[in-house]
Amino acid sequence: MKKPIPKLNRPRRTPGTKAGEVRLVAAALILRPGEAGDEVLVCQRKADQPMALKWEFPGGKIEAGESAEQALKRELNEELGIDAEIGRPLIRIRHNYRNGGAVDLQFFVVRSFAGELDNRIFNEMRWMGFEKLPHMDFLAADLGLIKDLADGKISVS
Repeated sequence: MKKPIPKLNRPRRTPGTKAGEVRLVAAALILRPGEAGDEVLVCQRKADQPMALKWEFPGGKIEAGESAEQALKRELNEELGIDAEIGRPLIRIRHNYRNGGAVDLQFFVVRSFAGELDNRIFNEMRWMGFEKLPHMDFLAADLGLIKDLADGKISVS
């Protein structure tokens, strides 16, 4: 008879994903002009959330029947209290987690929005220059984008 795998050694799933499942997510690079070029809004997860205190770009899950743009507009309103003008798609990334779950991320540029930013769910929010992003503790799925933005390989213009 096989012994059960201790609970601590079982792979942890990304919240809401099952092994082999792909979670569809839309995320925003919300930009503003800074002294040394564009700055982007980055948000830190709370300590009690999955992947605690990791930095990410705002956005969230695409619900059934929604386009990525519709989902992102909804998520930015829920998370930040803004009515965003969703701009052009920037990049699409698929990231496979070690637990077997995966995320399909669609990033969009957001240069304008109505309303004041209201931190409704995050531990912290910051405006950062692209060159500073690699020094932050970002979610694994965002790391390739972070490097390419910092290296100037992806243009948000």
